[in-house]
Amino acid sequence: MAHEVVRRIEEVSALLAATAPETEGLGRLSDKSVELIREAGVMRLLQPRDFGGYAAHPADFAEAVMAVARNCGSTGWVCGVGGVHPWEMALMDRRLQAEVWGDDPDTWIASPYAPQGIATPVDGGYVLKGRWNFSSGTDHCDWIFLGALVAGPDGTPQQPLKGLHVVLPRSDYTIVPDSWDVIGLCGTGSKDIVVDGAFVPDYRTIDSAEVAEGEKAAERAGRSDTVYRLPFWAMFPLGITAAVIGIAEGALAAHLDYQRERVTAMGTKIKDDPYVLSAIGEAAAEIGASRTQLLDGISRLYDKADGGQPITFEDRAVVRRNQTRCAWRAVAAVDEIFARSGGNAVRRHNVMQRFWRDAHVGLQHAIHTPGSIYHTAALTSMGIEPEGGLRALI
Repeated sequence: MAHEVVRRIEEVSALLAATAPETEGLGRLSDKSVELIREAGVMRLLQPRDFGGYAAHPADFAEAVMAVARNCGSTGWVCGVGGVHPWEMALMDRRLQAEVWGDDPDTWIASPYAPQGIATPVDGGYVLKGRWNFSSGTDHCDWIFLGALVAGPDGTPQQPLKGLHVVLPRSDYTIVPDSWDVIGLCGTGSKDIVVDGAFVPDYRTIDSAEVAEGEKAAERAGRSDTVYRLPFWAMFPLGITAAVIGIAEGALAAHLDYQRERVTAMGTKIKDDPYVLSAIGEAAAEIGASRTQLLDGISRLYDKADGGQPITFEDRAVVRRNQTRCAWRAVAAVDEIFARSGGNAVRRHNVMQRFWRDAHVGLQHAIHTPGSIYHTAALTSMGIEPEGGLRALI
């Protein structure tokens, strides 16, 4: 049975699709798109119940993101990225959770997590400086997660490196205008963020390595719901890849609508062309396989955590391998059907070209970089323990 949030999204799918051109033109989510997402409750799926959320199964979250992205890729992307932030916020100090959600459980939180800033220890916390790229949906958020490296005595990152996720209110950072000028996912408004010496109290920080493991952070935060015991590098990629697969599903639906009555310049009806129909069937199977494998991976981890079993590094590596492959398989399928859509598919009024652009830009995210992930998963499958950089992002 579909989660109630997924059903709400499906009920307003036509409205969401209608907002997509405005969202792309604005370079951020349209006001109507934000309203629809808030009313459906997508951003609260992974939020803890004591602060107005659902603490839902992560597969339900992925389903909701795909349902949004099928209609508007940019809105789906913001839901996929921003929708994970309440999950991590649940692992933070309760004082911070009350600050963020105490007055409004629909408060949104931005990121990025890349450690592009330096956090210098001071009495009671840190002083943060840096500039970060790719803060998706940031115009609509009142708080932000940022990745940072802890500084040593000389002001450079301490050795060995120690990473933090720090949380700041909107008053402590600057959104750089006009810093998101791209060819796809234009409406995500993934702008740059600048912080110049903001003080971050200790309780608004968390060790990024602890979050990566999952279990320890949940225990420290007193969170018993299974979803909060999952590792970060399973949860964060889930939302992003779900958006890409949803975009691929949207491209397939648009392609089918376009091809149904299409006649080529040579007078051939597409519905009578066995070669195009074969390509459509194969692409649909590949996109469907991507969806199934993504949901299966996170469900397997959830079931292990729910059963009290440890999630091993090999488990994490295999799920990351499959999640990465899901994205590449789905986008390759979009390429196959787009190549058979004829020259009119590239016209701005044809939604096919927007889905095609959004899919490729979504594939550019770091979590979809396959080389080291495949390498590491192969080693773990051989019983060999990967070391150093091969363990990154897993």
